[in-house]
Amino acid sequence: MTEYQRIVLAARPRGAVQPENFRLETATLPALQDGEVLVRNHFLSLDPYMRGRMSEAKSYATAQALDETMLGGTAGEVLASKHARFAAGDHVVGMLGWAEMGVCDGALLRKVDTSRIPLSAYLGVVGMPGMTAWYGLNHIMKPVAGNTILVSAASGAVGSAVGQLAKLQGCRVVGIAGGAEKCAYVIDELGFDACVDYKAGNLAADLARAAPDGIDALFENVGGPCFDAALPLMNAFGRIALCGLIAGYNGDDLAVRNLRFMLTSRLSVRGFIVTEHLDLWPQGLAELAALVAGGKLKYRETVAQGLAAAPDAFIGLLQGRNFGKQLVQLIP
Repeated sequence: MTEYQRIVLAARPRGAVQPENFRLETATLPALQDGEVLVRNHFLSLDPYMRGRMSEAKSYATAQALDETMLGGTAGEVLASKHARFAAGDHVVGMLGWAEMGVCDGALLRKVDTSRIPLSAYLGVVGMPGMTAWYGLNHIMKPVAGNTILVSAASGAVGSAVGQLAKLQGCRVVGIAGGAEKCAYVIDELGFDACVDYKAGNLAADLARAAPDGIDALFENVGGPCFDAALPLMNAFGRIALCGLIAGYNGDDLAVRNLRFMLTSRLSVRGFIVTEHLDLWPQGLAELAALVAGGKLKYRETVAQGLAAAPDAFIGLLQGRNFGKQLVQLIP
């Protein structure tokens, strides 16, 4: 097997991402060198941060290169190895991108145990999204029992984990999600105390009713109107973990309309990138894995089938069409 299929970034988006921004092509596998591993990808992870990397605008990471494999997390099986820590048949997680397979330095791969946790979950609740939730909640929001916690994009891969982890710490948790079905899932399945449908047209009033005692800590994934509605409800010395601003990923204006509340309520607002805290990943991943294996941390996946489906699935993710973690499955 010397050739494989991959998707590259063909053109940078102007505004909303379009299918023509991507190109499906055939590539040739390089020869395996000492220390390298050949992996057949079973799942690709699609995540909002990829939209920012498609742009050349200044950011925390290097922009995605044109005509190169779209970046992204992967979970798969080792086919061949010249690295002492890996053998054929091992399941691994890495960053091989939107491709059927790839060759990678073994130092950049993580071996995972699929005996109690499905392989796909290592790209979601027991992977980067789960760690994002774990870090933002525990190291920025720092909740205590009885606090009211607000989570935007509450039915997504990150938000769903934040809320459940906060409930395990004795907090009252309010979510924001898009549509009655997602809100019902957040309350009935994930155990949030309330969930506000931002599509219902009465966001500010509905949020105020859902948090009558104010908000002690906020996990912000969206920005825009959701963030604007939350700020007046923040209690004094509230903590805000600023994780994502998906409402502005297509260039929309995200000027904060209620900026004065950051001053009058003496709020702490901290943006963070979870990959800058890799020293904490072993602890966080171990805790998340134990909770998932014990049935105490639930998750949901939206799975597109086949590599060619990745662009449309990614566009759907940015539009909120997915439910839970968005994946692409390459092996039926």
